[in-house]
Amino acid sequence: MRGCRCGSRMWSRESASSLLICLLVPTALWESRSVKADQGPYDPKENITLFTRILDRLLDGYDNRLRPGLGDRVTEVKTNIFVTSFGPVSDTDMEYTIDVFFRQSWRDERLTFHGPMNILPLNNLMASKIWTPDTFFHNGKKSVAHNMTMPNKLLRIKDDGTLLYTMRLTVHAECPMHLEDFPMDFHSCPLKFGSYAYTISEVTYAWTRNASDSVVVEEESSRLNQYDLLGQTVGQETIKSSTGEYTVMTAHFHLKRKIGYFVIQTYLPCIMTVILSQVSFWLNRESVPARTVFGVTTVLTMTTLSISARNSLPKVAYATAMDWFIAVCYAFVFSALIEFATVNYFTKRGWAWDGKSVVSEKKKERASVMKKNNAYAVAVANYAPNVSKDSTALPTIAKGGALDPGKPRADGKAPEAKKTFNSVSKIDRLSRIMFPVLFGTFNLVYWATYLNREPVIKDMVPSN
Repeated sequence: MRGCRCGSRMWSRESASSLLICLLVPTALWESRSVKADQGPYDPKENITLFTRILDRLLDGYDNRLRPGLGDRVTEVKTNIFVTSFGPVSDTDMEYTIDVFFRQSWRDERLTFHGPMNILPLNNLMASKIWTPDTFFHNGKKSVAHNMTMPNKLLRIKDDGTLLYTMRLTVHAECPMHLEDFPMDFHSCPLKFGSYAYTISEVTYAWTRNASDSVVVEEESSRLNQYDLLGQTVGQETIKSSTGEYTVMTAHFHLKRKIGYFVIQTYLPCIMTVILSQVSFWLNRESVPARTVFGVTTVLTMTTLSISARNSLPKVAYATAMDWFIAVCYAFVFSALIEFATVNYFTKRGWAWDGKSVVSEKKKERASVMKKNNAYAVAVANYAPNVSKDSTALPTIAKGGALDPGKPRADGKAPEAKKTFNSVSKIDRLSRIMFPVLFGTFNLVYWATYLNREPVIKDMVPSN
């Protein structure tokens, strides 16, 4: 280039061919450099030196205290979330834990550059030297940034000044729960984040992609012990305060509780306890010890089950679906005990054989027979004193009343029918049918009501 002088002095001394060479040589050199750039990168040492110069130039005079587009435009921060781990969910504390890759992207014209690469991948040291959004989680109780083995942060700068800032975070966030339908309940756990340093006239937030792709949950991370993750929805809110209006991004994770654990630990034991209490209706009403043991034992068992079922729940002031089920089961068990007390109260015991009344009655009957037949009266008188001594005759007399019902009486009259010792109360007969039917009806209504209830998710999620 130095040998080709195109000044005014050369025009007078050189021919037209020299002028053409002067015009074509710079163009050829520029095309040769472009071809080399397209064929492959420069030497690695030259690239490192070039990148260092680019970064030094970008940071030269850069003030990270000022947001991009100050006084010119509103800075738009686009975000998206990749969930690597979801859970556990704590019912007692009403919170959940989530591990995410939190990504933010914005454009800063002060960081535009021209070089052999379109994107500069950088580590976390560069992030402290440039402006970054002061985003925080509104409903986060505790947030942890991973620093092993180095701070888990990623920064990429495009040649047009667009930045991608990624951090790995573990967030313990609040999850308001309404436990009226426990354990057939649905919950919507929110994750809210934004900034209170800049109003919507300075910095706004938006989702990077559409609503369904802005929050992605890894399939393996959605397997929880007590819940099924039905899905997630995203939204955007505007909060007004005395200092201005601020943008808040929201992501709701919809959970459905698994009922299997509670069926095994609570529902089945309660049902079996109620059935066991109703077995006493089939026992003899004179079996006071047996029926008393059935009633007291089942009542104490239901008390223990109700206390243990409440230990896994927060101390809420309202009754849950499980509380109603346990209360009804407790009422059935307690009613079975009251039913036996009623039957025992109305049971008459004066007719029961005491070992003496039968013998005295037999003597009166035989005295009337002796008046009609003296010979038969003598025989009966000789036999009567041995009645009380004969151990085999007493059970027969006790069971049959006075005489053997198969033999006709001497006076020609049929033996009088007497109540047996194993009589069944009418209350027991009615309870054998009424209690199972009522308990079965209650179970049908209970399970049909709660299992077919649709989750009210739309009311929990704000509109986009």
